[in-house]
Amino acid sequence: MTNHWVDFKNTDVFLIMGSNPASNHPISFKWIQEAVEKRGAKIICVDPRFTQSAAKAHLYAPLRSGTDIAFLGGMIKYIIDNRLYLEEYVKNFTNASFLVNPAFKMPGENRGVFSGLKSDKYEKDTWAYQTDAEGVVKKDMTLRDPNCVFQLLRKHYSRYTPDLVSRITGTPKDKLIEVYKLYGSTGKPNRAGVELYAMGWTQHTVGVQNIRAMAMVQLLLGNMGIAGGGVAALRGESNVQGSTDYALLYHIWPGYLGIPAASLKTLADYNEKRTPKTKEKNSLNWWKNFPKYSASFLRSMYGTNAGLDEAYQLLPKVDDGANYSWLMLFDQMYKGKFTGFFAWGMNPACSGANSNKVRQALAKLDWMVNVNLFDNETGSFWRGPGMDPASIKTEVFMLPCAASIEKEGSITNSGRLQQWRYKAVNPPGEAKPDGDIMSELFFKVKKLYQQKGGPNSRAITKLTWPYGKFEGKHFHYNPRAVAAEINGRFLQNKTLENPTKKGEFKSFKKGDLVPSFAWLQSDGSTSSGNWLYCASINDKGNMAMRRGKADPTGLGLYP
Repeated sequence: MTNHWVDFKNTDVFLIMGSNPASNHPISFKWIQEAVEKRGAKIICVDPRFTQSAAKAHLYAPLRSGTDIAFLGGMIKYIIDNRLYLEEYVKNFTNASFLVNPAFKMPGENRGVFSGLKSDKYEKDTWAYQTDAEGVVKKDMTLRDPNCVFQLLRKHYSRYTPDLVSRITGTPKDKLIEVYKLYGSTGKPNRAGVELYAMGWTQHTVGVQNIRAMAMVQLLLGNMGIAGGGVAALRGESNVQGSTDYALLYHIWPGYLGIPAASLKTLADYNEKRTPKTKEKNSLNWWKNFPKYSASFLRSMYGTNAGLDEAYQLLPKVDDGANYSWLMLFDQMYKGKFTGFFAWGMNPACSGANSNKVRQALAKLDWMVNVNLFDNETGSFWRGPGMDPASIKTEVFMLPCAASIEKEGSITNSGRLQQWRYKAVNPPGEAKPDGDIMSELFFKVKKLYQQKGGPNSRAITKLTWPYGKFEGKHFHYNPRAVAAEINGRFLQNKTLENPTKKGEFKSFKKGDLVPSFAWLQSDGSTSSGNWLYCASINDKGNMAMRRGKADPTGLGLYP
């Protein structure tokens, strides 16, 4: 996701592929309609079905399911052949001018595969950029060198002719040209185009390639980094972006810090592996700050209970090359590799790609905890098709939790805009906020480790958890305290040079909130649970609680 939904009002042409916002994301469509009514924006819908969005579109083009890449490949060729790309943007803000190793070969000239394929794996020596004696990437700002990225792109997509694309996609040739021409019209400084996708793109085996192909279209047209542009992911739930930012997926820590592999023995090894280096004079290379973010995250987890190196050792690592994604986890569960399972706010027996296999996998557990608003297919998997309750050993526990309006906290929506939500009513019966449930589990587990020890017990016993208080036997978690922890604090008195103003210094006291992620430090003197949200709380309060209607830019940002 690159822009927020309100920004759709600044768009000139909408390309709806892999989504149906008129039906599934009606709030987003409100802003699409505003752009149509107030600025004469046009809507293109490309979909195998004639959807509600197609009915609202100015131009509808059908295609066969799964042929989106060919459709977009034809668009790339059309944009290049007709010089619809925004040349100044392409030259100065993409890698189009970078020169690639002359030995690099593309599938069209190498029997269908890129150069370097050996034993089902690619050796990428030939994929590298050419560099000068100082290690700086060589460039051709005319974009004419046959080894520059732009010419390689032109060559690769030269095969995607309208006739071929029409045969692959089933889209009539005249419709292809009409779509390409209209969307290609946004490759001008005064026009903007946005693509709207959802699970119609992501839930393919080539989901990533669908989105990358569209990203190339947007880069060619200069539709990135501008009002009304971008590649917009339409989320199916209000906090999908937030959960991703906070490491819902196995391969990252919060803030998209890559999960450490077991082979990275020390924090120094980890930072060295993850911190990019460049000799480009004009490169911002913001990820050079990676060690600041990793150190601050480790401090957020363990405070001063452990040094940075010890904290790194205590956190889990993934085996090199291992895949811990959804399908792999349930495959391992199916093979009997798991003892227990928490199904927290999810319903895999319903939403999994192979629900029969998921139920069979759940039947091989010793125990399962279903944390949800109500019983569902996962909690009652033993009642499902093909299940024999008498032969299932899995003990199932149901922990009722609070709904969104029954607890306080923040969400981060599709536009990565954070908003604080207040509790409207108390949860019914024995239901509790998720934070309360997690906290009580943590303190129970911590007590067991303190009393009985166990493998790597310090990973639990040294964790910090000052996010609420006990009232009787129950711990009531404080989401506002967690929000402050996520923002981060100074853990010692510190005087630092302003990272944005050379020669200006500012002093901080232990406990002060870190004013922005630019002030985070790599020496362990700052904490931050997620560097992306550093500045969400400051001396003026919780910024996510603001409800101002002022829009000084006119772009719909409402700071």
